[in-house]
Amino acid sequence: MLNKTSPANLAEASFATEDAQYFEYSSSANPIGAKLITRVPFRNFSPALYADGPTRIVPLDLSAELGCPSPATGPGLSASFLRINADEQLTLAPNATSQVCYVISGEGEVTQGATRFPFASGDFFTLPGGLPALLSVNASATLYYVNDAPLLTYLGVTGVHARFAATLYPAARAQAELRRVSEDANAGRRSRISILLGNVDFPQTRTVTHVLWAMFGLVTPNSVQKPHRHQSIALDFIAGCQPGCYTLVGTELDENGDITNPTRVDWEPGMAFVTPPGHWHAHFNESSENAYVIPIQDAGLQTYLRTLDIRFAH
Repeated sequence: MLNKTSPANLAEASFATEDAQYFEYSSSANPIGAKLITRVPFRNFSPALYADGPTRIVPLDLSAELGCPSPATGPGLSASFLRINADEQLTLAPNATSQVCYVISGEGEVTQGATRFPFASGDFFTLPGGLPALLSVNASATLYYVNDAPLLTYLGVTGVHARFAATLYPAARAQAELRRVSEDANAGRRSRISILLGNVDFPQTRTVTHVLWAMFGLVTPNSVQKPHRHQSIALDFIAGCQPGCYTLVGTELDENGDITNPTRVDWEPGMAFVTPPGHWHAHFNESSENAYVIPIQDAGLQTYLRTLDIRFAH
C-alpha cells in the first residue's frame, strides 16, 4: 500500500485538482448580472423561412447568442419549422426526451417504431425520445416543432428512455375544448382564455410531456390579456390573426400593472417569437377577429422543480 506522502500519491492528487476553481461569492453568484452568461434574447422568426424551397428542418437557432454548443432557441429548447414537400419524407431523430409538433398546413403520417398515425392541419402531436420518427406526406406540409435536445446536450445525456407514448391531439378536439373554455361564464374574468395539452403520464405537472408545456390560446377581438410572467422560456407560434395583434414584453410593471418600456412584437400568421424567462408579457388584439397563439415552454420541467413562479399583474 502506498504511503500518503509518496511521490505517486502526490502526483495523483495534483492531477485530480487541476480543474478546481474557487470564486468570491458576491461577484459570481449572479452570472447574468456579472455578464458571465447571456440573457435569452428577443427574436422573431418569419413564416418566409419555410414558405417554399426543399424539404428540410429550419432551426430557429440562437446558439451563438446563448453560447450553446448545438442549435438552440433557448438554453434547454430548440424550435424549428419543418417543410416537407409532396411525396417526400423527413426524419426526426434528435437526442431529446420530448418533441412537440403543431401542424401549420397540409397532412401526412408519422411513424415511430410500431406507432403510426395520420396528422392534418391544426393537429398537435408529441413524440418521445429514443427512436427516430418518420414524417411522410402526399401533399406539401409545414409544421412548428420544438424539442429539448439542448437540455440533454448540456447535461451530457444520451441513451434516452421513453417516458410517454407518441400522442395525437386532433385539431377538432383541441378547438372544441378551447371553444368550451371561451364560452364559460367566467372566461372574461380569467387572465387567459387557453387550454393546456396534457398527458395521462404526468398528472403532477398537467403538461404535454414531463419537460414541455404546450398551450393553445385565444385572444378575442378588441381585447387585452393583462401581463403575466414565468421562469420558463416561451417559444410562441402565431396560429392565426388579423393585423392589429401584438405582444408587449418587458422586465418591469408600473403602478397600474402595465409594462414599462416594453418591446413590441407585431403578430403575423405563421410567425414564431421568443419570450425570455422572467419577462412580463401582455397580448393585444385590436382587430375584429379571433387570434390564436401557441406557446411551447420548458414549464413541465420547471413545474416539477417547483421553480415556474408564474405571476399575474393585478
